Amino acid sequence: MSYLRRMCLVVGFCFVGVHLVHAQSPRPAAPAELSLDAMRQAVANASKHGAPWNGPESGPAAQPGATIAIISEDLRNGGILGVGKGIQEAAKTIGWKTKIYDAGGTPAGRAGAIAAALALKPDGVILVGVDVKEVQAQLGPFEERKIPMVGWHVGPNAGPIAGSPIAMNVSTNPLDVARITAMAAVVASEGRAGVVVFTDSNFEIAMAKSNAMADIIRACKGCRLLEIKDMPISRSAELMPAATQDLLSRHGAQWTHALAINDIYFDYAAPELTHAGKSSKSINMLSAGDGSAAAFLRIRAGTFQTGTVSEPLNLHGWQLVDELNRLLAHQPVSGYIVPVHLVTSDNIAFDGGAQRQYDPDNGYRAVYRRIWKR
Repeated sequence: MSYLRRMCLVVGFCFVGVHLVHAQSPRPAAPAELSLDAMRQAVANASKHGAPWNGPESGPAAQPGATIAIISEDLRNGGILGVGKGIQEAAKTIGWKTKIYDAGGTPAGRAGAIAAALALKPDGVILVGVDVKEVQAQLGPFEERKIPMVGWHVGPNAGPIAGSPIAMNVSTNPLDVARITAMAAVVASEGRAGVVVFTDSNFEIAMAKSNAMADIIRACKGCRLLEIKDMPISRSAELMPAATQDLLSRHGAQWTHALAINDIYFDYAAPELTHAGKSSKSINMLSAGDGSAAAFLRIRAGTFQTGTVSEPLNLHGWQLVDELNRLLAHQPVSGYIVPVHLVTSDNIAFDGGAQRQYDPDNGYRAVYRRIWKR
């Protein structure tokens, strides 16, 4: 078996030029060593700015007058909040009324939010950040009433979710996001990173991302995967300070890079690192989502965080509205998946960075207005 083929099997995709080509074979238990040059190429490609629009150009006109229920996992999460704002912006353009229900990050909150959304008798439902596996049974009444549903980050893969009523999970490909994040750490360290990965086992998408990051680090011969830290994202404010102190005491100078499934962990780790007397260059933080305003500030200031594979939150809000509009018009979803984009200090001035967000400067609003005839 060739070296390139072994690398494909390890990470789930191969590098051909600067494109990601997905491998079809299963991942082996023992990863092979990765090419540092191939990772440099992938990271450079993901860091480019000003990419043109490559999404849908046609679709049904606006289906006006709809009432849409938005069920959000936790509005304290910057990614979820950003998507919600994008949905509302697009809904106003297309001519819909929206009602947001915040689950607050708890099982009881999810149950209450879903029940309240059902009582609204909406024409359509958008789930934002809710793990569909956790609420599958509760979504049954919507499915029985043939109420179309789409979601953002509701499962481990972008696109339709088999065996669920979710017609489209809008997301950047989570595994590509995770792999680029880990590769950026490997490249920055010249293949010598000492890594702690932060994840939340309550969410299937989080575990898929953290496992993909861990696989890249394991496949780097000179890197060390120090630990995978499982911590509920809804309790990060409460738990991260003590966890950061504990990690410093146990790993010391071996801990050079922190990877996380979401920027929010770093909101509470960075102050503890400063309090512990660590310099901003001693531990580099990189996040596999979502590109919060706080993350942009840290990257711009050079304070611990060096990168975030930022989701185009506002664009995703517009796409959710477009996908739901297609369903209301009895047409299939577009299935569009936004390419991966790594935000660093070198490109943070572009594509919405001045507003502390990744908002691609590719004219997507005008495209969707044209599709909707608005």
